[in-house]
Amino acid sequence: MVYVDNFDEVGKKLNRMKMCHMIADSRDELMAMAEMIGVNKKWIQNSGEQKEHFDISRAKKSLAIKNGATEINMRRLAAMVKTRNLEWYMTPII
Repeated sequence: MVYVDNFDEVGKKLNRMKMCHMIADSRDELMAMAEMIGVNKKWIQNSGEQKEHFDISRAKKSLAIKNGATEINMRRLAAMVKTRNLEWYMTPII
């Protein structure tokens, strides 16, 4: 499952653009969604770390939601990242 937070609604602008965060239950899901919505994979933040995510624009957030992502609040996203089992997250699903 892929998740996007509501930082674009409550957070600060980044260079005049409202951004939010996109995470997923697995790296494969995160990368697949990035490709589906046109986010360059090189823009990944904290690659290989517990906080791995993409910063995405409101337009990309809308595309992600249309393609199955679930919108959650910032606190829930932070809690999910904090408790993420990185070993499981990075293990490819066969």
